[in-house]
Amino acid sequence: MKNAANALKPEKSAPPPCENVAEASRLCPQPCNIVVAGLGGQGVLTATDIIADVALRAGYDVKKSEIKGMSQRGGSVACDVRFGAQILSPMVPAGEADFLLALEPAQLEPNRHLLRPGGATIDPSAIDADKLPQKKMLNVALLGALSAHLPMPEQEWLDAIGAAFAPKFLEENRQAFLLGRASQNKTVHAR
Repeated sequence: MKNAANALKPEKSAPPPCENVAEASRLCPQPCNIVVAGLGGQGVLTATDIIADVALRAGYDVKKSEIKGMSQRGGSVACDVRFGAQILSPMVPAGEADFLLALEPAQLEPNRHLLRPGGATIDPSAIDADKLPQKKMLNVALLGALSAHLPMPEQEWLDAIGAAFAPKFLEENRQAFLLGRASQNKTVHAR
């Protein structure tokens, strides 16, 4: 049975939920380039703030760029996060993203050109949305999926999530993150 996220993808071009993740995480060069794409209101900006915070906590130089578009009206939003020993530009050049994290399946194709050869995509079909404490926590669950392939320790991710959310929302976001992280034991697909 297909979940709603899979139903939105055309069958013949639908990528696996975590296409090429094993290869991208193994070969994630310095700098590591991540693009997060979605629609306004899905938490793209929050997700990239958390990624940047985690990388800073881990001692990396970090740069972040936001392309908001029509975010106030549910339009496309894409943000870049780059981290490494020394980062000079916040923008991920086309063809150089190591990871494309799509909070909305329809944002995969418009942003796929940003991926480097062997880069990885992670989208909502990687997560069992029925197990999320709240559906709007998909962005944090997908961060959990991404985190399983980056060099920062789990505790640094949890600390950054703790800093991003009010205490009353922390436990559910922690659960969503851990659900996403655990999903990567089952959903890694190479091309």
